[in-house]
Amino acid sequence: MDLNGCTAIVTGGTGGLGQVICKALASHGVNVVVNYAESKQKADSIVEELIAFGVRALAIQADVTNQDSVKKMVDQTLSVFGSVDILVNDAAFNKEVQFSDLDSLTLDLWNHIININLTGPFICIKAVVPAMISQGKGRIINISSGAGLLPRGSSIAYGVSKAGMIHLTKCMSVALAPSVSVNSIAPGFMEGTRMSANWSAQYAAGAADRTLLKRIVSKADVSEQLITLCRSDSITGQTILMDSGRL
Repeated sequence: MDLNGCTAIVTGGTGGLGQVICKALASHGVNVVVNYAESKQKADSIVEELIAFGVRALAIQADVTNQDSVKKMVDQTLSVFGSVDILVNDAAFNKEVQFSDLDSLTLDLWNHIININLTGPFICIKAVVPAMISQGKGRIINISSGAGLLPRGSSIAYGVSKAGMIHLTKCMSVALAPSVSVNSIAPGFMEGTRMSANWSAQYAAGAADRTLLKRIVSKADVSEQLITLCRSDSITGQTILMDSGRL
């Protein structure tokens, strides 16, 4: 798919990885909707940076777990830009809870993590599908995690939510073919993200040493892989693990 002139919605667009993804898309001629939950000032600042690439950009507040809120975001995107060609499901929530500490993994925390990390992407996908099918093209990229492929990480709920996202990717690739491709990227540990901010300092300090390549994952590498998946006409239903050989 030719990306120049396309329009993308990036949920969690103000996050550490989200910002890099927004800029990567803009650098390839994509108009960008920066979705945010609370940080309007930060979202507006990112929009100004994106406009400098010569594209159009807009910050839209929306709760990804609320169908009405997401529908309004998509409707506004269509009204302003005329299309929704790319959806990046990057919004997520994480809180470190040791696997053995089941008492601390309360039902409220479980539901909160699952709602944002798994139900949210499902709601967003359903909201953009009518426009993508009508256009005859679309790309959906889900940002999962290496924690969804192996039973370790910040918490059981987080790992389960990301494993669910990986299978959601496969199922949606079947449901939306042939017009829309659906793929996932599963990064390992990245510095400067909301996810990594929830890790203990001790874990973060040893993150690179636990990988084969002895380096943490580059957000720029993840964003470039996302661009490749958006461009490709031959890949769907896949999850690309990017964890410097950790798994």
